[in-house]
Amino acid sequence: MTPMSTLSPQPYKGTRDYYPEDKRVQNYIFNTWRKVVQLHGYEEYGAPMLEPLEVYTAKSGQELAGEQTYAFTDRGDRVVAIRPEMTPSISRMVAGRRQELGYPARLFSIANFMRYERPQRGREREFWQLNTDIFGVDGPMPEAEIIGLAAEIMKAFGATNDMFTIRINNRKLIDFTMGQYLGLDAVQAQMMIKLFDRKNKISPEDFRDHAAEIFGAENSPRGLQQIAVLIAAKSMNDLPEELRTSAAAREVQELFQLLEQAGVKNAVFDSTLMRGLDYYTGTVFEVFDTDPQNNRSLFGGGRYDGLVGLFGAEPIGTVGMAPGLTTTELFLQSHNLLPKLVSTTEVGIVVLNNTYSAALKLAQNLREEGVNVEVDITGRKLEKQIKAVIKKNIPFMIFVGEDEVSSGIYMFKDTMTAQEEKLSFERIVSKVKDRRHISDDDEFAVFFD
Repeated sequence: MTPMSTLSPQPYKGTRDYYPEDKRVQNYIFNTWRKVVQLHGYEEYGAPMLEPLEVYTAKSGQELAGEQTYAFTDRGDRVVAIRPEMTPSISRMVAGRRQELGYPARLFSIANFMRYERPQRGREREFWQLNTDIFGVDGPMPEAEIIGLAAEIMKAFGATNDMFTIRINNRKLIDFTMGQYLGLDAVQAQMMIKLFDRKNKISPEDFRDHAAEIFGAENSPRGLQQIAVLIAAKSMNDLPEELRTSAAAREVQELFQLLEQAGVKNAVFDSTLMRGLDYYTGTVFEVFDTDPQNNRSLFGGGRYDGLVGLFGAEPIGTVGMAPGLTTTELFLQSHNLLPKLVSTTEVGIVVLNNTYSAALKLAQNLREEGVNVEVDITGRKLEKQIKAVIKKNIPFMIFVGEDEVSSGIYMFKDTMTAQEEKLSFERIVSKVKDRRHISDDDEFAVFFD
């Protein structure tokens, strides 16, 4: 009989295991997202992890649908994919209830996705996102709302304006730039948009050479000069007049006025921002970390008015964004904004002299008061029981021995401060709940600061 080979304890490449300490961070981020968007009237929804592959090939582009999806043929000979994004799914859902929804429809989900791409810092094959969308409103108001929501989410984590910037462009202005200003045909324009989208991932020399290739030998000298003007523009006032006075540019200017009125102070115009997905039709934006050690795009979004129409319904104006878990976590780490997160278990009971019956009874009484408790049932020495509670980041421990059982007064220890005191059952409950309220108030203060 062939012996079984040892299985690897490592997760599948590009995915993460979430041990309790990691899950605490994940839940902190998820809970903060949920609080912000629900304050603004967004309702939570869910969608299947599997969709027909054609849902993604229809509009997301060949790179995503053809190269990055986990696709397979199911037992009914249907070609399906594990969702690589949520936008087509929520568009399908809105199309299915087009006449029944109240508009504007503000919807959000927190879900996981999979893309087969090269894992790197901040980019995984399985990833989690907040997807927030507003359906049913044209014009710049919903765009300003979503961008304002992005800024509010960042500040809910304790971020200040100097820690991040919001870069904004508009696909109508991009199309005008490609066609009217740069003189590119549709194929060249698409190639140039893709090149701009990769601009920060390649060297300036490679960017220049690829751009010259797209223009062709005859047009590249003038074209490269025009691109240099675009790249140098730090605001809309720096754009050439033919771009600055276009209808698309006026849309962007109106959006900036709304953002200023809403108190969003760190939004800037970026003529090189493209966003690669093909379905964007208006405003596009990205939130960037300003920390030199983590100088990257954190998340983005924009207007996509056409996707609902792919599912047999009338097209509907839509704006959305999708903050990611891992990039948010990296941002919080780089700016030292992650709070100290403890176990959801509030009390660990250390058992002395085989007093299990009394310890279990105490635990049950505490649970009836809403306190989260665990009892050490190992029979280990005192030191090992204490170490286990501390390792688990449980905030309090109670010692239960014969003296405690007879007196009803227990040694109560704060594992964060090492402070010890003797307390009655009622005072223990009060202490735990007081700490809970203090923690909630601290989070509330950060959230609304």
